[in-house]
Amino acid sequence: MSSDASPISAKPPVTLREVAAAAGVSVATASKALNGQGRMTAETRERIRETAQRLGFRPNSLAQSLLRKRSFTVGLLTNDTYGRFSLPLMAGVSDALVDNGVSVFLCNVEDDTRLGQLHVEAMLDKRVDGIIATGKRIDRHLPVDLSNLRVPVVYAFTQPDPGAVGLVSDDAGGARLAVEHFCRLGRRRIAHVSGPASFAVVHARAQAYRDVLEENGLPVGEPLLGAWSEAWGHDAVAKLFGKAGREGWPDAVFCGNDQIARGVIDALRERGIRVPDDVGVIGFDNWEIVAEATRPPLTSVDMNLSTLGREAGLALLSLVGGQPAAPGIRKLPCRLVVRQSCGRPPGG
Repeated sequence: MSSDASPISAKPPVTLREVAAAAGVSVATASKALNGQGRMTAETRERIRETAQRLGFRPNSLAQSLLRKRSFTVGLLTNDTYGRFSLPLMAGVSDALVDNGVSVFLCNVEDDTRLGQLHVEAMLDKRVDGIIATGKRIDRHLPVDLSNLRVPVVYAFTQPDPGAVGLVSDDAGGARLAVEHFCRLGRRRIAHVSGPASFAVVHARAQAYRDVLEENGLPVGEPLLGAWSEAWGHDAVAKLFGKAGREGWPDAVFCGNDQIARGVIDALRERGIRVPDDVGVIGFDNWEIVAEATRPPLTSVDMNLSTLGREAGLALLSLVGGQPAAPGIRKLPCRLVVRQSCGRPPGG
């Protein structure tokens, strides 16, 4: 079977010479107009820019990089394989950089030191303007040495090098939001179910939980620690509600993440305990695919990862531009996303 159709081929890119000819100016004038340089009338500069846009002219990014001594690219390193934390953070980074003409490319180093070093060397070969390092927990450093690089590095949601700029969410502040919300709702027996003791955030949230209860004159229970899983949330309910007599049962459960909270809610339903009528439940992370699919939808603490990413991007831009930045860890506030799992205040 034959066809008379001509083969498809890519069109050659529009050249600066073609733009200059269409605008009726020299190549040098066209170049200066498109680079914001040279002396010419505003009308001429605008005519050249409109011509370039109409013809679909795209400047040579490599040539511009050599001219300005910048690549206008930033590397984002992460070991968050599932992207649970790095993807919303990357969205914030991109939001901060796109208006400045800077592109971001993501490299997953997993937990492999050799792979991480290969990615860093590739980024340096591509002459990235800077690197943002992020991970799946704030108390662990990425498995790669980022100290003494020839480009600035900003850490976000991972442990920074000494003297570097780091941004993390305020976990203790987020826990306060959750427990204080329960107090405003009139809950008086508030339990806390969280993740493994090896995580620093577990202790930060647990201490905030104790502080708020003490400040409100409420009984302080010992936090139950286990895995970051629905199964652990399910098992924790057996420990909390296995005693005879409702008078000793919690009327609220603050959970260390949304998966635990979902397991808690499922286990309560199996026992005929109503959420939020009998027991209110609040999670942490505001992982929308979990929180919104839970029945009832889950109130949760949002770590504002997109905002954190945006602030990390702006901090890196500042460093790339030669502006100093104060070293150390900066904590950004969380917010409470209220849904149906914690109920309404008395009379509300």
